[in-house]
Amino acid sequence: MSRVVYNVLGLVFFSLGAIGAFLPVLPTVPFLLLSSYFFSRGSKRFDAWFKSTKLYDTYLEGMMESHQMTLKRKLSILLPVSALLIFFFIILDHPVVRGIIVIAFVSKYLYFFFKIKTIK
Repeated sequence: MSRVVYNVLGLVFFSLGAIGAFLPVLPTVPFLLLSSYFFSRGSKRFDAWFKSTKLYDTYLEGMMESHQMTLKRKLSILLPVSALLIFFFIILDHPVVRGIIVIAFVSKYLYFFFKIKTIK
């Protein structure tokens, strides 16, 4: 039963990511990463395939195993995403969207500074 729930959630987030390709307000990458997470939890074949990709080997494997990153890797992730969030915060004037952007901005920094340890 849990595999069905994970696959349904994967389809929902994949759909949101696909819609985000056409709507500039909706971010694509976080939804696609969430869909890959839920698909990997729902299917052993997808999990094995995803772990064999270059994306996983290069960027995610070390962090997923040890929850540690170098400061350079953290900044290479945080700075471009922060710039995009600030850009959309300035351009968009809807208060609900601005609130969501602020929540995403704060939660991103809280996650990277308190959940993922910095190694030298």
